[in-house]
Amino acid sequence: MTIHVTKFAIPEILFGRGSVQHLVSCARGLGAKTVFLVSDPGLEEAGWLSKLRKIIRGAGLACVEFCDVNANPRDFQVHQGAQLYSSFEADVIIALGGGSPMDAAKGIGIVASNGRTIADYEGANRIERPLPPMIFLPTTAGSGSDLSQFCIITDVRRKLKMSIISRSLIPNISIIDPDFLETKSVSLIVDSAIDALAHAIESFVSRAASPLSEHQARLALHLWRDNIDEAARNRSSTALENLSLAGAAAGMSFSNAGLGVGHALAHALGGRLDLRHGKMHSILLPAVMRYNRGHCLPKFCEVMRILYPTRSFHDEHDILAGIHALERHFEELGESVRLRSVLPDQECLPEICEDAAHDVCMLTNPRPATAEDLLAICEEAW
Repeated sequence: MTIHVTKFAIPEILFGRGSVQHLVSCARGLGAKTVFLVSDPGLEEAGWLSKLRKIIRGAGLACVEFCDVNANPRDFQVHQGAQLYSSFEADVIIALGGGSPMDAAKGIGIVASNGRTIADYEGANRIERPLPPMIFLPTTAGSGSDLSQFCIITDVRRKLKMSIISRSLIPNISIIDPDFLETKSVSLIVDSAIDALAHAIESFVSRAASPLSEHQARLALHLWRDNIDEAARNRSSTALENLSLAGAAAGMSFSNAGLGVGHALAHALGGRLDLRHGKMHSILLPAVMRYNRGHCLPKFCEVMRILYPTRSFHDEHDILAGIHALERHFEELGESVRLRSVLPDQECLPEICEDAAHDVCMLTNPRPATAEDLLAICEEAW
């Protein structure tokens, strides 16, 4: 009898409104004396950085800040942060923000503990030494970086988003406080939620999916369906809390099952053109689903039954109708569904697709894809 062993790795998770108040006890539990706080200017404007400073310094902990992280964090920022971390002899990394500050924090931890440059760790399982203890506080409901073994950093010279994957990148603790979403714009809430939806769908149909990851993906799909419209219309506190839970479930799923061609393309587009990651998935996800549909039809039928429970899904024709409905739903949420809305022309697409073809996310896509296949997906999404 063949025995299939599944490994499912996640950090310690604190979930709930007001959970940010447990930050200091978590940091002390990890031995913190000097914390290294990574964030971005938007959190300063929203007042959250000020609140964290008071919590950290009020408890008598020293705090070194690195808070100028861009969207799509750059390799040179990682190197600057690692040098600062080491020079102040910090001992615990705290990241506050969306995917960009959290990925930057992971990159800083890699270089601070392993040396060399961040590009040396591109790919899977190249990190040799443990990272410093890390506590992440996600302020969006979608990136999943607070739960995942992925780190995405832009190589400025190559204009390429590097995917770094290692179980060492899973933070020690994720503090998921839905109160952070109260200060986000509707546009950012929806962008992040669609990123989480893409995580759930791509990981559910992944070649590396397992019963454990599939369960989390299903939970994310149900929560997305029941809460996205209410969150977008009314910024309902309950809906925002449920979207936080959806993002967490999707993060647990993709961290352990991997992703697919949609994220490979989003990484390549973002690296070359500095596009916001969350904006890519309303454009790419429908075309990617059409490309993959015949290679995992039962799973796509299940996805569509969850998203549209009053409709029947049995064959590819039904799936295509469901994908069309999802595309229209994205438009109703105010999202772009055409690549031409973010690109001036198609001239750069062949090079972008060549870059995407080498992304590690390609390995778990249910259907093999060449650069030419990726170009066809982009042309369909144009």
